[in-house]
Amino acid sequence: MAKQLTKESAEFQQMRDLALKQLLSGQSLTGEGGVFAPLLKQFLDSALEAEMASHLEEESLEQPEVKNKRNGKRTKTVKTIAGEIEVTTPQDRNSSFQPSIIPKRETILADNMAPKILSLYSKGMSLSDISSHIKELYDVSISDQTLSSIIERITPEVKAWQNRFLDSVYPIVWMDAIHFKVKGEDRRTESRAVYNILALNKDGRKELIGMYISDSEGANFWLQVLSDLKNRGVKDILIACTDNLKGFSEAILSVYPAAEIQKCVIHQVRGSIKYVASKDQREFMKDLKLVYKAMTKEIAEDELNNLDEKWGKKYPIVIESWRRNWSELSAYFTYDPMIRKMIYTTNAVEGFHRQIRKVTKNKSVFPNDMSVLKLIYLALNNISKKWTMPIVNWAITAQQLRIKFGDRMPMDIK
Repeated sequence: MAKQLTKESAEFQQMRDLALKQLLSGQSLTGEGGVFAPLLKQFLDSALEAEMASHLEEESLEQPEVKNKRNGKRTKTVKTIAGEIEVTTPQDRNSSFQPSIIPKRETILADNMAPKILSLYSKGMSLSDISSHIKELYDVSISDQTLSSIIERITPEVKAWQNRFLDSVYPIVWMDAIHFKVKGEDRRTESRAVYNILALNKDGRKELIGMYISDSEGANFWLQVLSDLKNRGVKDILIACTDNLKGFSEAILSVYPAAEIQKCVIHQVRGSIKYVASKDQREFMKDLKLVYKAMTKEIAEDELNNLDEKWGKKYPIVIESWRRNWSELSAYFTYDPMIRKMIYTTNAVEGFHRQIRKVTKNKSVFPNDMSVLKLIYLALNNISKKWTMPIVNWAITAQQLRIKFGDRMPMDIK
């Protein structure tokens, strides 16, 4: 026993000295010739031997009539963050042994490398860039095909996330679509709309509760999206913040008739200014701001009348649009400045889209629909790390929503 301890101590000292030498010389500890490679090889070989012993023991207990035993060993090269390692896998006579730590025909230690690969992919890196990065860091060469197979493994996870059960009530939701180019079945480049529903849950935390993809943005598809939310457990939405897509409000109210609609004021402003002559735009915007930045709804309506008197004859279509949509453009006046700022635009979901664009900006065309959803899902995992705390002043906001909506606003207060 003492000799074994002495031997292990000597091996440890040699490993320690080699690691220190490599560190001081700037050599990688994980690449080819690195000190971690033999350690990992030793661990893997030992683990495979233990798996074989356990397999033979279980098989003899469950099927005593089946005679099986070891039948030599086979070596193969496995790619890991410690470089390429040659591992020795024990074989059995009946070929019933299925190792789990390194499955048969597996040439990359997925549990070892996959998290790093997915992390790099979620930041928008291309497969070739990831391959170069892995090669530079770990001195391991990984083909694009192998990288694709690793990334493809998250597809079931994405689908499960899309179909997960949701809370029964969401106080505020923001709905908008983001567009991408995708290769269609005929290999032609087509446009796709990804419908995202960002919500504030009853605890005041942001949560992406829906992500759907379609050929284009339209109220009919939004109706399907909202119906799916209901099927997944969402019984009520208090405030729905939307852009000014035609038919959108009707789609929401057909599924959630008690929801309060707040159309995006900024979308309305942008749509209005397009139809104002350039020479009038500065003065028109100055007058328009008096409407949507008013302190009260009454003052806003007075300013809208003033806007009509001054510009109505010259731009009747613009003024008529504000009047026609006024009830859904002015819902935010009911609330104090904290809630107004949150709901009078769809900035919350548009901000999320801007973060997604940072990740997807280098991908001009995606190979298929699922590749879009996978990248957004992985990016969401990074973005949502900042969503662990309630929004500022949520306690006050929740109370105001409770006063406004009564028992429809869930609060853990008796």
